[in-house]
Amino acid sequence: MAKRDMKRNRLSIDILPEEHRQIKVYAALHGQTIREYVLESVRERLRRQNEKRELSALTMHLDQDSVLKELWDNEKDAAYDGAKKSQESDRILIKKEKMYGAD
Repeated sequence: MAKRDMKRNRLSIDILPEEHRQIKVYAALHGQTIREYVLESVRERLRRQNEKRELSALTMHLDQDSVLKELWDNEKDAAYDGAKKSQESDRILIKKEKMYGAD
């Protein structure tokens, strides 16, 4: 479908003059219009938040997966469970933040 055929909604926000200047400068530095820069920024933030929500949903239900539960629930790893799981989650989040920037 061509861009002109897509229905669009208008979004209007009031911002401080200094914020407008900063957005305008960053957009220019990226070779974009203000509209393009703002849309790209908002879409990126929405994508990151969606990834975090999906990751949280996955990790909340890992203990309900019988295969993973069998792998994780063993005496050999029991002493490390709390620290290892926490460190692994932190490592994943830090890696994603480095790739996509912090919120």
